[in-house]
Amino acid sequence: MSGGLRTLGAVGLAAALMSSGCVRPSEDRAVRDTRVGQAEADALTVEVEGGLASVRTLSSGTLELWGQAPVFTVRVAAGADARTDWLFMVHNAMPDAVLNAVDEAGTPLTVDAMPDAHPTVKAWRVALRPGTTARLTVAPPDWDTREPFRFAALADVQEALSKVGDIYARLNQDPSLRFIFFAGDLTEYGTREQLEEFQQRLEADSRIPLFATLGNHETFTDDAREYQRLVGRASQHFTFRGVHFSLVDSGSSTVDPMVEEALDGWLEEARDAVHVVAMHIPPLDPIGVRGGGFAVRNEAAGLVGKM
Repeated sequence: MSGGLRTLGAVGLAAALMSSGCVRPSEDRAVRDTRVGQAEADALTVEVEGGLASVRTLSSGTLELWGQAPVFTVRVAAGADARTDWLFMVHNAMPDAVLNAVDEAGTPLTVDAMPDAHPTVKAWRVALRPGTTARLTVAPPDWDTREPFRFAALADVQEALSKVGDIYARLNQDPSLRFIFFAGDLTEYGTREQLEEFQQRLEADSRIPLFATLGNHETFTDDAREYQRLVGRASQHFTFRGVHFSLVDSGSSTVDPMVEEALDGWLEEARDAVHVVAMHIPPLDPIGVRGGGFAVRNEAAGLVGKM
């Protein structure tokens, strides 16, 4: 989070809000979150439950996703004219992920695993049945156990994008790490080119996936629209081995009421469990010298009180 860049971003954001009529600085992102993971083409309707993956390709018999959680389920409705043979590909997947595909009655579908191009890229041939609905669940076999596990926490790559491979190399030396939990600012300006480079470097250099929320730097380009297209939701929730994880959009020094309402539900769901919550700009600045907390102190205090 850069102070000078944050000021420039605020000026641009204010202008955008006046032109769009949007009252809350993060409202548009919260609304767009609800559409992540939905697509329709080639007689196929796709919806990723919880928006835990973004749809990268849906055409010519290929459904390609960028995963944003260790476990997620895709509901696929195949129209009467849909083709039966589909290539289902997931980037940013758990290295040991497998696919469980069933129809609406719970009957297994024919699935053929393809050779792995990379530890975090998985592909399967799936035989869909026209005129039916299928559920495709991508998950490692041990995801619902209660065994201990380790993950890495990371944030603020920004201008060090060309050097982040050194961090991946260090993480790769620890075979116990399951994934990276990222708290925003993947790139310097959040452009499509930078985000694509981030993903390419991650896929080339890391043996484990990275699940992220955005930072204020992602909002510098079209209010993070490119981030939501390429990476996924700004705010989301998932569980792994009984532990709850919430990634919360605070990229505008606030949490939108829509997001806070969702967070209320996630906090309640995880009341009796371990719950890891990450956001880019913290409610209260732990250092107190950069103005790095929420813009409204009462909002910050209320959110901290909930957690």
